[in-house]
Amino acid sequence: MTDPLVRRIQVCLNGGRSAADHPAVPITPAQLAVAAQDAVTAGADAVHLHPRRADGQESLAYADVSAAVHAVRSACPGTPIGVTTGLWITDGDATARLRLIRGWIDGDPDGLPDYASVNLSEPGFDELTDVLHSAGVAVEAGVWSLADADRLGRSRHAQDVLRILVEVIDFPADTCEAEADAILDRLRAYALRPPVLLHGENSSAWPLIGRAGRLGLATRIGLEDALAGPTGDPVRDNAELVRAALAHLSR
Repeated sequence: MTDPLVRRIQVCLNGGRSAADHPAVPITPAQLAVAAQDAVTAGADAVHLHPRRADGQESLAYADVSAAVHAVRSACPGTPIGVTTGLWITDGDATARLRLIRGWIDGDPDGLPDYASVNLSEPGFDELTDVLHSAGVAVEAGVWSLADADRLGRSRHAQDVLRILVEVIDFPADTCEAEADAILDRLRAYALRPPVLLHGENSSAWPLIGRAGRLGLATRIGLEDALAGPTGDPVRDNAELVRAALAHLSR
């Protein structure tokens, strides 16, 4: 597996979005490969993606995950690749999610991502982390709130996750930085060792990229998190968002 360190910026290529949201949202493995390659050339040093079924719906099945990972890894050799484990993909069924991800253990290791994000707000964080570690996949701990920070602090995996994603996604631009600071303070109270990646979504995306830059934290951007640049102007694709984010970090 590739060293999955994020030094400055992770690109989040698609999330749950479709071409109806933005024409450059990549869906198929081939589209993901092109988008990832362009974003890495633009300066991203890690990739996060949501694999899809043939019908375009998000998937956790090994065949769909491995198809996406193989394509992106071929296009971006040496670049860390991560995927989602969002519970919404199995319609809130944690047992079904666990069963699908257990299926990764018996798959070809070359088709596995380097890491996967697991949200503390969803049930079964510790058990799912156990399964991912058994498959040789590192875990990003998704912390969306103060309650999630407490859940991570009490988790048996608090110190062995790859990194902590502080994700402030439901706050407007004028309050998201204060919320992020509160979560970061709570995490510091637990003296957690894993590095932190700070990011927002939609209205909070660009303020928190700026905040991450001022705090010296890694961040992320891509069409999952934002459909426009920092001034609200339309963007062509993920690569343009990455270039804008790198400039925003340096302000």
